[in-house]
Amino acid sequence: GLFDRARKRALPPYPATVALVTSPTGSVVQDMLKVLGRRAPWIRVLVYPCRVQGQSASSEIAEAIHFLNKESGVSLPVVDVIIAGRGGGSVEDLWCFNEEIVARAIFHSQIPVVSAVGHETDFTIADFVADFRAPTPSVAAETVVPDGVALRREVRNRSDRMETLVQYRMQRFQQHLDYLEKSALFREPRARLAEAAQRVDATGDSIKRALQDRLKALSRKVEILAASVRTHRPDQVLALRRQQIDAVRARL
Repeated sequence: GLFDRARKRALPPYPATVALVTSPTGSVVQDMLKVLGRRAPWIRVLVYPCRVQGQSASSEIAEAIHFLNKESGVSLPVVDVIIAGRGGGSVEDLWCFNEEIVARAIFHSQIPVVSAVGHETDFTIADFVADFRAPTPSVAAETVVPDGVALRREVRNRSDRMETLVQYRMQRFQQHLDYLEKSALFREPRARLAEAAQRVDATGDSIKRALQDRLKALSRKVEILAASVRTHRPDQVLALRRQQIDAVRARL
């Protein structure tokens, strides 16, 4: 699974810190520093010096990758991407990037790794394990950072679009304020308030009449119920029943 494309991660679009795992001497490191400084002068660059050729080179490269992962955000700034590589040479010169210890160090790295070994025609196992394979170290440096000129141009374009949008919104707000200022509410506020007061008074009168009509209807209903109660007084009903009983007793 070391070569599985599904596990490869995308490179960060705007890295703040780039680590170079390479030889501190020679033209390769200078070329990468020049490219990084030209394209993105705000980038922090860390150089982890190690051998990239010979018997102990593979262990030094693996140790560099392990160290950068362990100390990122601890004793070091947060490392966003690692470039591991060297210039061209014979198969024997590049062989340290074919060693299993280097392949597994790249595989277990939590930081995205760019392999930049040799020239465009050179391939190593590190190229297949890395998250991204660059044909040369200079191309690797160009790949991991944005072009500062293009980035500044994009920022200016976005700033211009934002300014245009803000001006358009301000014009819309000003038009709305002008409309409100010319409306009747602002031109004749006293008249509008008087109309509103009249509507409030009319509504109050209407509510008062409705309540009075309701109270009159309830009063009439109470009177009707009271009359009905009077015609069915218990003492009168009892007196009537006594008369009926007396008449029946007399007949008996």
